[in-house]
Amino acid sequence: MGWANFRAGLRAKGTVFSSLIWPFILTFLATPASAAPLLEGAHVSAFLALPFVGLLLSIALLPIFAAQLWHAHDGKIAALWSLLTLIPLFQSVGFDAGLSVLFHTLMLDYLPFILMLFALFTVSGGIVISGHMPGTPRVNTTLLACGAVLASFIGTTGAAMVMVRSLLRANAGRKHQAHVMVFFIFIVANIGGALTPLGDPPLFIGFLKGVSFVWPLQHLWPATAFALITLLIIFYCLDSLLSYHQDDEAEDLQLDEVMQPKLKIAGWLNILLVGCIIAAILISGLWRPGPLIEIWGTTIEGQNLFRDVALLSIGLLSIVLTPKAYRAHNEFSFEPIREVARLFLGIFICIIPLLSLLAEGLQGPFAPVLHLIFNMDGTPNNPAIFWLAGGLSSVLDNAPTYLVFFELAGGDAARLMGPMATTLMAISLGSVFMGANTYIGNAPNFMVYSMAREAGVAMPSFFGYMLWSGALLLPLFGLIHFLFL
Repeated sequence: MGWANFRAGLRAKGTVFSSLIWPFILTFLATPASAAPLLEGAHVSAFLALPFVGLLLSIALLPIFAAQLWHAHDGKIAALWSLLTLIPLFQSVGFDAGLSVLFHTLMLDYLPFILMLFALFTVSGGIVISGHMPGTPRVNTTLLACGAVLASFIGTTGAAMVMVRSLLRANAGRKHQAHVMVFFIFIVANIGGALTPLGDPPLFIGFLKGVSFVWPLQHLWPATAFALITLLIIFYCLDSLLSYHQDDEAEDLQLDEVMQPKLKIAGWLNILLVGCIIAAILISGLWRPGPLIEIWGTTIEGQNLFRDVALLSIGLLSIVLTPKAYRAHNEFSFEPIREVARLFLGIFICIIPLLSLLAEGLQGPFAPVLHLIFNMDGTPNNPAIFWLAGGLSSVLDNAPTYLVFFELAGGDAARLMGPMATTLMAISLGSVFMGANTYIGNAPNFMVYSMAREAGVAMPSFFGYMLWSGALLLPLFGLIHFLFL
């Protein structure tokens, strides 16, 4: 049964592996070059940053204003922006240098990033929480708190997938449900993922750039705990108030079910595999066997190869060994991770010239931005970084936003974890927390929105949701600004 599932997954048209395989194809089709995997000293036109902006605007706007076009051709649109980046880039720096930096980006940035997401997404899709719990304020608050903790270990996308259907079922008999899903997006799909590199893509990008695995937990937990506790208290009070407006029949049904809660967890093998994912990433951060091979100026190190092979193997084991009924219960589909793989392939390609331009510092075209986020004496303006990184994460994607500000702050992980720890906190908190400001700020947001609407919940519109986030989150982020930055 498991092998049949595995073969069916591989045969699925447009499967995620088609997006993952391109870096390996490049390894064998291109010829080695002596160029370094960086564009230092090369002349890169500022206009080459425009495809990156165009791609992110496409991601932000087309699902709203041209949804049918976007969902049918998102991969083609991302490929078009990638070509608009690569063709002039190769013309500017030469084919060898361009191919070298492309290979470097795909192998050391994109591939580990998407493999981590693939492993967490696949494994979490095989964990089943079944049964029914009543949607009382106490139960709802407990489920949100559990989801927040879970988010830092299986990712915001994984936690959202595991928890959202249980929460929808628990509240199916209530008149007022939309606020539950709004707070679920705030707490589980965003802020809860702030404590480990597994939790949210921006932090994993930081881990790939040299930030310690435990650094987010050590430095971000006070602000994260403050944000989560505040939101959970507000939610409990609001949910308690709204629960009084339910009809008598729904209330009697809930009171009856309080006495007989039925909750079961299945898919324990996948819970074990989550532990294997954590172990693989920790081992790759502690075990340093050193370089194995150098291709086109890119050094492939043993710990990175071990991590990537382990993550891919864990995801495949989950596909093979998880009963089909478990994924059917979760209504699991590979389409979300395929979409992420397609779009982030474009993002990582389009960001190549932008990072090169940022490396020029005050002599480059982004000097006005640098002046905005740095004080006159050259020290970083951490509150400005927090709000700018957060503002971009609200309307674009938080992973490339984190990467851009990480590079703007110097890109030296050791220095950012040490004397510039507050700056790294500002980048991390802004990128992770403020993805909750809109439906498009973080990948799970729109997934939760779509699933809730499919379940019959009258979710707020795009701008209606922003009224919720503006009223609740912006004051909270203001307090975090003054208390922690």
